[in-house]
Amino acid sequence: MNRQAQAIVMVLLGGAVLKASVTDVYLRYVKEGLRPFLIAAALLLLAAAVMTLVHDLRSRAGDDGHAHHEPRVGWLLILPAIGLLLIAPPALGSYAAGQSGSILASAQVESEFSPLPPGDPVPLSLMDYASRAVFDQGRSLEGRTVRLTGFVTPGPDGRPMVARMVLACCAADGRPIKVGLAGDVTVDAPVDTWVQVIGTYSSRMDKDPVNGAGVPYLEVESWQKTTAPRRPYE
Repeated sequence: MNRQAQAIVMVLLGGAVLKASVTDVYLRYVKEGLRPFLIAAALLLLAAAVMTLVHDLRSRAGDDGHAHHEPRVGWLLILPAIGLLLIAPPALGSYAAGQSGSILASAQVESEFSPLPPGDPVPLSLMDYASRAVFDQGRSLEGRTVRLTGFVTPGPDGRPMVARMVLACCAADGRPIKVGLAGDVTVDAPVDTWVQVIGTYSSRMDKDPVNGAGVPYLEVESWQKTTAPRRPYE
């Protein structure tokens, strides 16, 4: 691949990263705090592309006029860059959740849980609810109604659960947090549908078949479909 092709690939890659970084698309790949580093990396790629083109033009101006032929197959490297620019894969969902064990198995848990804020239903992250249900035996949840937001994923018994992916850094290290749904109210929504579920603590507890971590349940009172949140990961 000649230098012009290299510069074009860098422009496309830098443009794709910059486009994702100035919108919310980057949140499908990394945690929110990494945005400045992505923007810096994109600008460096674009600057390198400009420098490569300038150097190539100067080299051509000083050569002997003979054409330098490069293998044309090198231009095929542009295709992945165009794909990154035009196609944004969705955030991790039920398939990834089903392949990984619950992050609760390795979570660092507080020895004491603070009381929930006033007002019902209390919006809680799935991690907060699951931690209180598993490690506090639901004591801080007793008598309260909570609202959880997650995507639908099938449980080991085929019944729907809600889940969210938890990132340490990027999507490559994503692990799920899962909450089962108990009670007479059935969440009837397709897999990967985002829902808000309102309910109360359930003493039911299962084991994640992937890694044996505890999977708590929520006694469902009501539910509704919702749009995917701006930050899909916890």
